[in-house]
Amino acid sequence: MSNKSARMLETHRIEFKRELTPELDLEKEVIAFLNNPEGGFVYLGIDKNGQRLGVADLDGDMLKAKDRIKHNISPSAMGLFDLVEEETPPGVH
Repeated sequence: MSNKSARMLETHRIEFKRELTPELDLEKEVIAFLNNPEGGFVYLGIDKNGQRLGVADLDGDMLKAKDRIKHNISPSAMGLFDLVEEETPPGVH
């Protein structure tokens, strides 16, 4: 697999984040997608160029993301989003 075929592109419905950090405004991204009738996807472990990097602690990052969304967005966004693990993002072959 070449590097070119392993890359995705950001769109108005897809946002890439290299890693989950305290500085990352995950909540802003989630609110923006919740306000879009088509929704959207935030992928962790992918850089701005679409290169898959992976995450060091998948379970920990998923728990942190859920907690941030639960505690930092009001009214509650619980039940309006899904956190899922994807081995290979859609569109990557």
